[in-house]
This record gives sequence, structure tokens and C-alpha cells, in this order.
Amino acid sequence: MEQESKSLPTKDNFSEWYNELLMMAQIMDVRYPIKGVYVWYPFGFQIRKKVYNMLRDLMDVDHQETYFPMLIPKPELLKESEHIKGFEDEVYWVTHGGLTELEIPLALRPTSETAIYPMFKLWIRSHADLPLKVYQIVNTFRYETKHTRPLIRLREITSFKEAHTAHTTWEDAEKQVFEAMGVYSEFFTKLAVPFIVNKRPEWDKFPGADYTMAFDTMMPDGKSLQIGTVHHLGTRFAKTYEITYEDASGEQKLINQTCYGISERCIAAVIGIHGDNKGLVLPPNTTPTQIVIIPIVFKKEEETVKEVCRKAGSLLNDSGIKTVIDDADERPGAKYYKWEMKGVPFRIEIGPRDIKNNSVMLVRRDGKKESISMDGLSETVRNKLMDYQSELLETARVSMLSRIKECATIDEAKEHVESGWVKLYWCGEESCGHALEDAINCKLLGTPHGMTGAGTCPVCGKPTDKIIIMARSY
Repeated sequence: MEQESKSLPTKDNFSEWYNELLMMAQIMDVRYPIKGVYVWYPFGFQIRKKVYNMLRDLMDVDHQETYFPMLIPKPELLKESEHIKGFEDEVYWVTHGGLTELEIPLALRPTSETAIYPMFKLWIRSHADLPLKVYQIVNTFRYETKHTRPLIRLREITSFKEAHTAHTTWEDAEKQVFEAMGVYSEFFTKLAVPFIVNKRPEWDKFPGADYTMAFDTMMPDGKSLQIGTVHHLGTRFAKTYEITYEDASGEQKLINQTCYGISERCIAAVIGIHGDNKGLVLPPNTTPTQIVIIPIVFKKEEETVKEVCRKAGSLLNDSGIKTVIDDADERPGAKYYKWEMKGVPFRIEIGPRDIKNNSVMLVRRDGKKESISMDGLSETVRNKLMDYQSELLETARVSMLSRIKECATIDEAKEHVESGWVKLYWCGEESCGHALEDAINCKLLGTPHGMTGAGTCPVCGKPTDKIIIMARSY
């Protein structure tokens, strides 16, 4: 799996840098012979496991993990007209079993509402069965006709975490929406990915939902990347699939539902936001290797140095810090390059002089060096990792917020949207929203959660307190 020896493009050319980095750092191999379908390298898949295990830990607090089939009968998919209308151009159809044409075509799930809710109808009988909270991590398929991009815009989404919940009332379902937003906020904070939660406009909400809350982050080229969504479904799907429960008084009532999802875009965000001209920069929470120990050997002291490296590695691993020792027969510089490309947060260099001083040289991924004592090594390194994690998040957050500009006019917004997001006021009328999108040539992401102000709509001039965020998007 060796890659051709070549230098990484600078991050100033984000698109080229991103595509090359995925190959050079061995995250994803783009050479699979189907457009928009990619292969995880083992190293990339280790990152995926680390990230999704964090997500599982958060979900497992009060959700149950499950698995529903990939194949959805056409009649089930078509039952909810608004829902399928949102996906009709993207569905892959299975029409044959071997050489035999199927009587009922089967869809490869674009998302799983229409696979899961017929089963909810069978599972839910009374109010005692509610709330019901399940999730699955699966692949989904969408015939993406736009420019495909690994981890961001795919025809096979390999790592779609979708949760589906059922509740007695609309208000209980809304409580779940906010609980889900809290879980996702904690998850993205652990990834050191800053975000804004926007309530999507009516024309851009999830097909069939009452409303959609979306987590958006800013990539280095100023474009927005949607990294998570939470949808209040109300009773729309319950009516379609006749999902009812018997309340305490014996009356049959429709359930209220939510669903919410995250895909491998969360990993794309980590890579894009933190990486640099040397390769990946992985927050400690996301990396399979947090520390690499590199022996600085000379012939006479080689065995002594390696023994101290083994001792340091055991100390760190025993304390839960993921550590590897790179004792390959390579020059130290080649090892530095390799592990910098893989984004390992810290390397420890140990040579004869360090052993004499009962110390090690700790080098952070950004090149900052300091000599630290072997005494209390694990505690010192753990604190350094925590500080680095926090610093990466804060740096990314400040960078994102600095590139959101409040604009009073369309001309001002058109100028800034080339490099960042714009904050405007909007009267709330759909016609004015579309006019803004057309004039600025970007997407109205929505109204940011918890943000209010006072201004005028630049289209119709009406006073309003509704703030919106607009951006070019992936």
C-alpha cells in the first residue's frame, strides 16, 4: 500500500490538498472503479473506529443499537410522497435477482425511515412501549450527480449513524430533538470541530419533517459542511405507516417521531479543519496513536536506548495513552515525516543524552519541543494531550467565527461569501429567502439556534429580528 513519493500540495489549494492528503496519509483510496465509491485504508478505518466508538458511547446511554435491512420494497419507499420526492433522483434500484426480474423492485436505502417504520408499527402497542430510541450505523446509497468527493459527497455513504425515536406527544419528541442536539454538540466538541446549529428554512428541511436543525462547520475554503442533522417528524410518518399506541385511557393515538444522523463527513471536518502542509493534524481524541516514541540511537548505546523506549512505551500504554515505538531501520527524519503526515499529536525522542538526564524530548505536532522528566511521565503527557485537544478546538472556533461577517446589503454579502459565511437579517418570507440565495449565489443555511438581533431584510426592507447565516456549501 505504498504511495508514490511526492510532496503534499499546500493547503491554500484546499481541494487539491484534501484529495492528495487522503491518499498520502492512507485514509481513503479513491481508485475504486465506481464514481463516488471509495475504499477505507486500514489506517483510515482505525480513525473511523475511534471516532464512531466515541459516538456509540454517547448514544448507548439511552439508545439501543440495532440493524435494519438495506433493501426496501418499492411500495414501502413510495408510501410517503414528500419523503420519496426528496430522494427520487438519488435512489438505486435492484430490479433482478440473478437473471430473474423481481416482481417488486427493491431500493438500496437512501436513508432508513421507510425500512424502519413498518417495523415500528409492529413493535409499538401501548404507551408503555414509549419512548422508543434506536440507532444503527450502516451504509446508505444515493446517486449523487454533483461533483463527488471522498468523505463529503458520496454515492455510497459508508458510515451513516441514524437514530430513530418514537414518543407519545409532539412536545416529548421536541425534548428529544434538544437532547439529540446536546449529544451531537458533545460529540463535535470531542472531535475539536466548531459548529453552528441552524434551523433550516422550510424549503431545505428533511423531506417529511416538521422542521430540521442542522450542524454546520466551516471548511478552510470558506464553504459550509453540514456535519449532522436533527429532524422533528411530528406525526407525518406515523400517519403514513399507521403507527399508533394505546394511551392510559385506552384511546389509540399516533406516535410522534424524531430522527437524526451523522456520517463520515465528521471525519472530513477533522481532516480539513486541522490539517496543515505537512499532513494530518489529529486531535488526541480521534487518533489511533497519540504518542510515537522514536529512539535516537548510536551503535554503542543502541540497546540501552531501545530498552528505555520500551519502558516509556509500557508506562504510557499502561496508563491508557495509545503509544507506539517506531524502531524501524530508518533515519529519524524519515520517521518524523511519516508520523507528521499521519497527524500523531506528539512524538517522544529518546537518546543517550536524554537517558543521562532522566528525561525525554517531547515534540508537539506543530513543532514545539520541550524536555520533560521521566518521573511522572504519564501524568505529564496526559495533561499535554488534554491541553492540545482544547487548543485545537479553540483555534478552530476562533478561526470560524472570525470569518462570519455581518452584512447589511446584498453587495456586501456577495463580496464576503467568496471567503467565508455571511450573517444577514431576513423577514422570513420564502420569496425573499430565494431572492437572497439567487442574488448572493449561495445557500441560506438557516436561522442560528439561540441567536437574535434587530435589523431589516435587504430584499423587502421590512424590520425583523430573524438572523440568518448564508454560505457556499458542499
